[in-house]
Amino acid sequence: MAYRHFPSSILPLVVISMSLMNSQTILVEARQLLEAPLPELPKPELPELPKPELPELPKPEFPELPPKPELPKFEVPQLPQLPTFPHLPELPKPTLPTIPKEINPSHSTASP
Repeated sequence: MAYRHFPSSILPLVVISMSLMNSQTILVEARQLLEAPLPELPKPELPELPKPELPELPKPEFPELPPKPELPKFEVPQLPQLPTFPHLPELPKPTLPTIPKEINPSHSTASP
């Protein structure tokens, strides 16, 4: 039996071209629908319906709440005193070295 062998790139091209043709057809049909005038429908006259009357509900009676009980006051315990440490000498604060203004980082001599 003889088989016809098509290049593998033809099948995706056929699928893409068919889908594009189909989408263009849908766009043309949609545009025709947008341009078509719609017939105006007559508005039916609805009879006015009476508003429903709701009966008044009696207000519920709530029992009076008892007075709030007073909470007992608790005494805050005193925290123990921390032991005192021997006096430490003050250390000098470190300072950053000053950078001369003549150095510009964008004109560095090292090449990447």
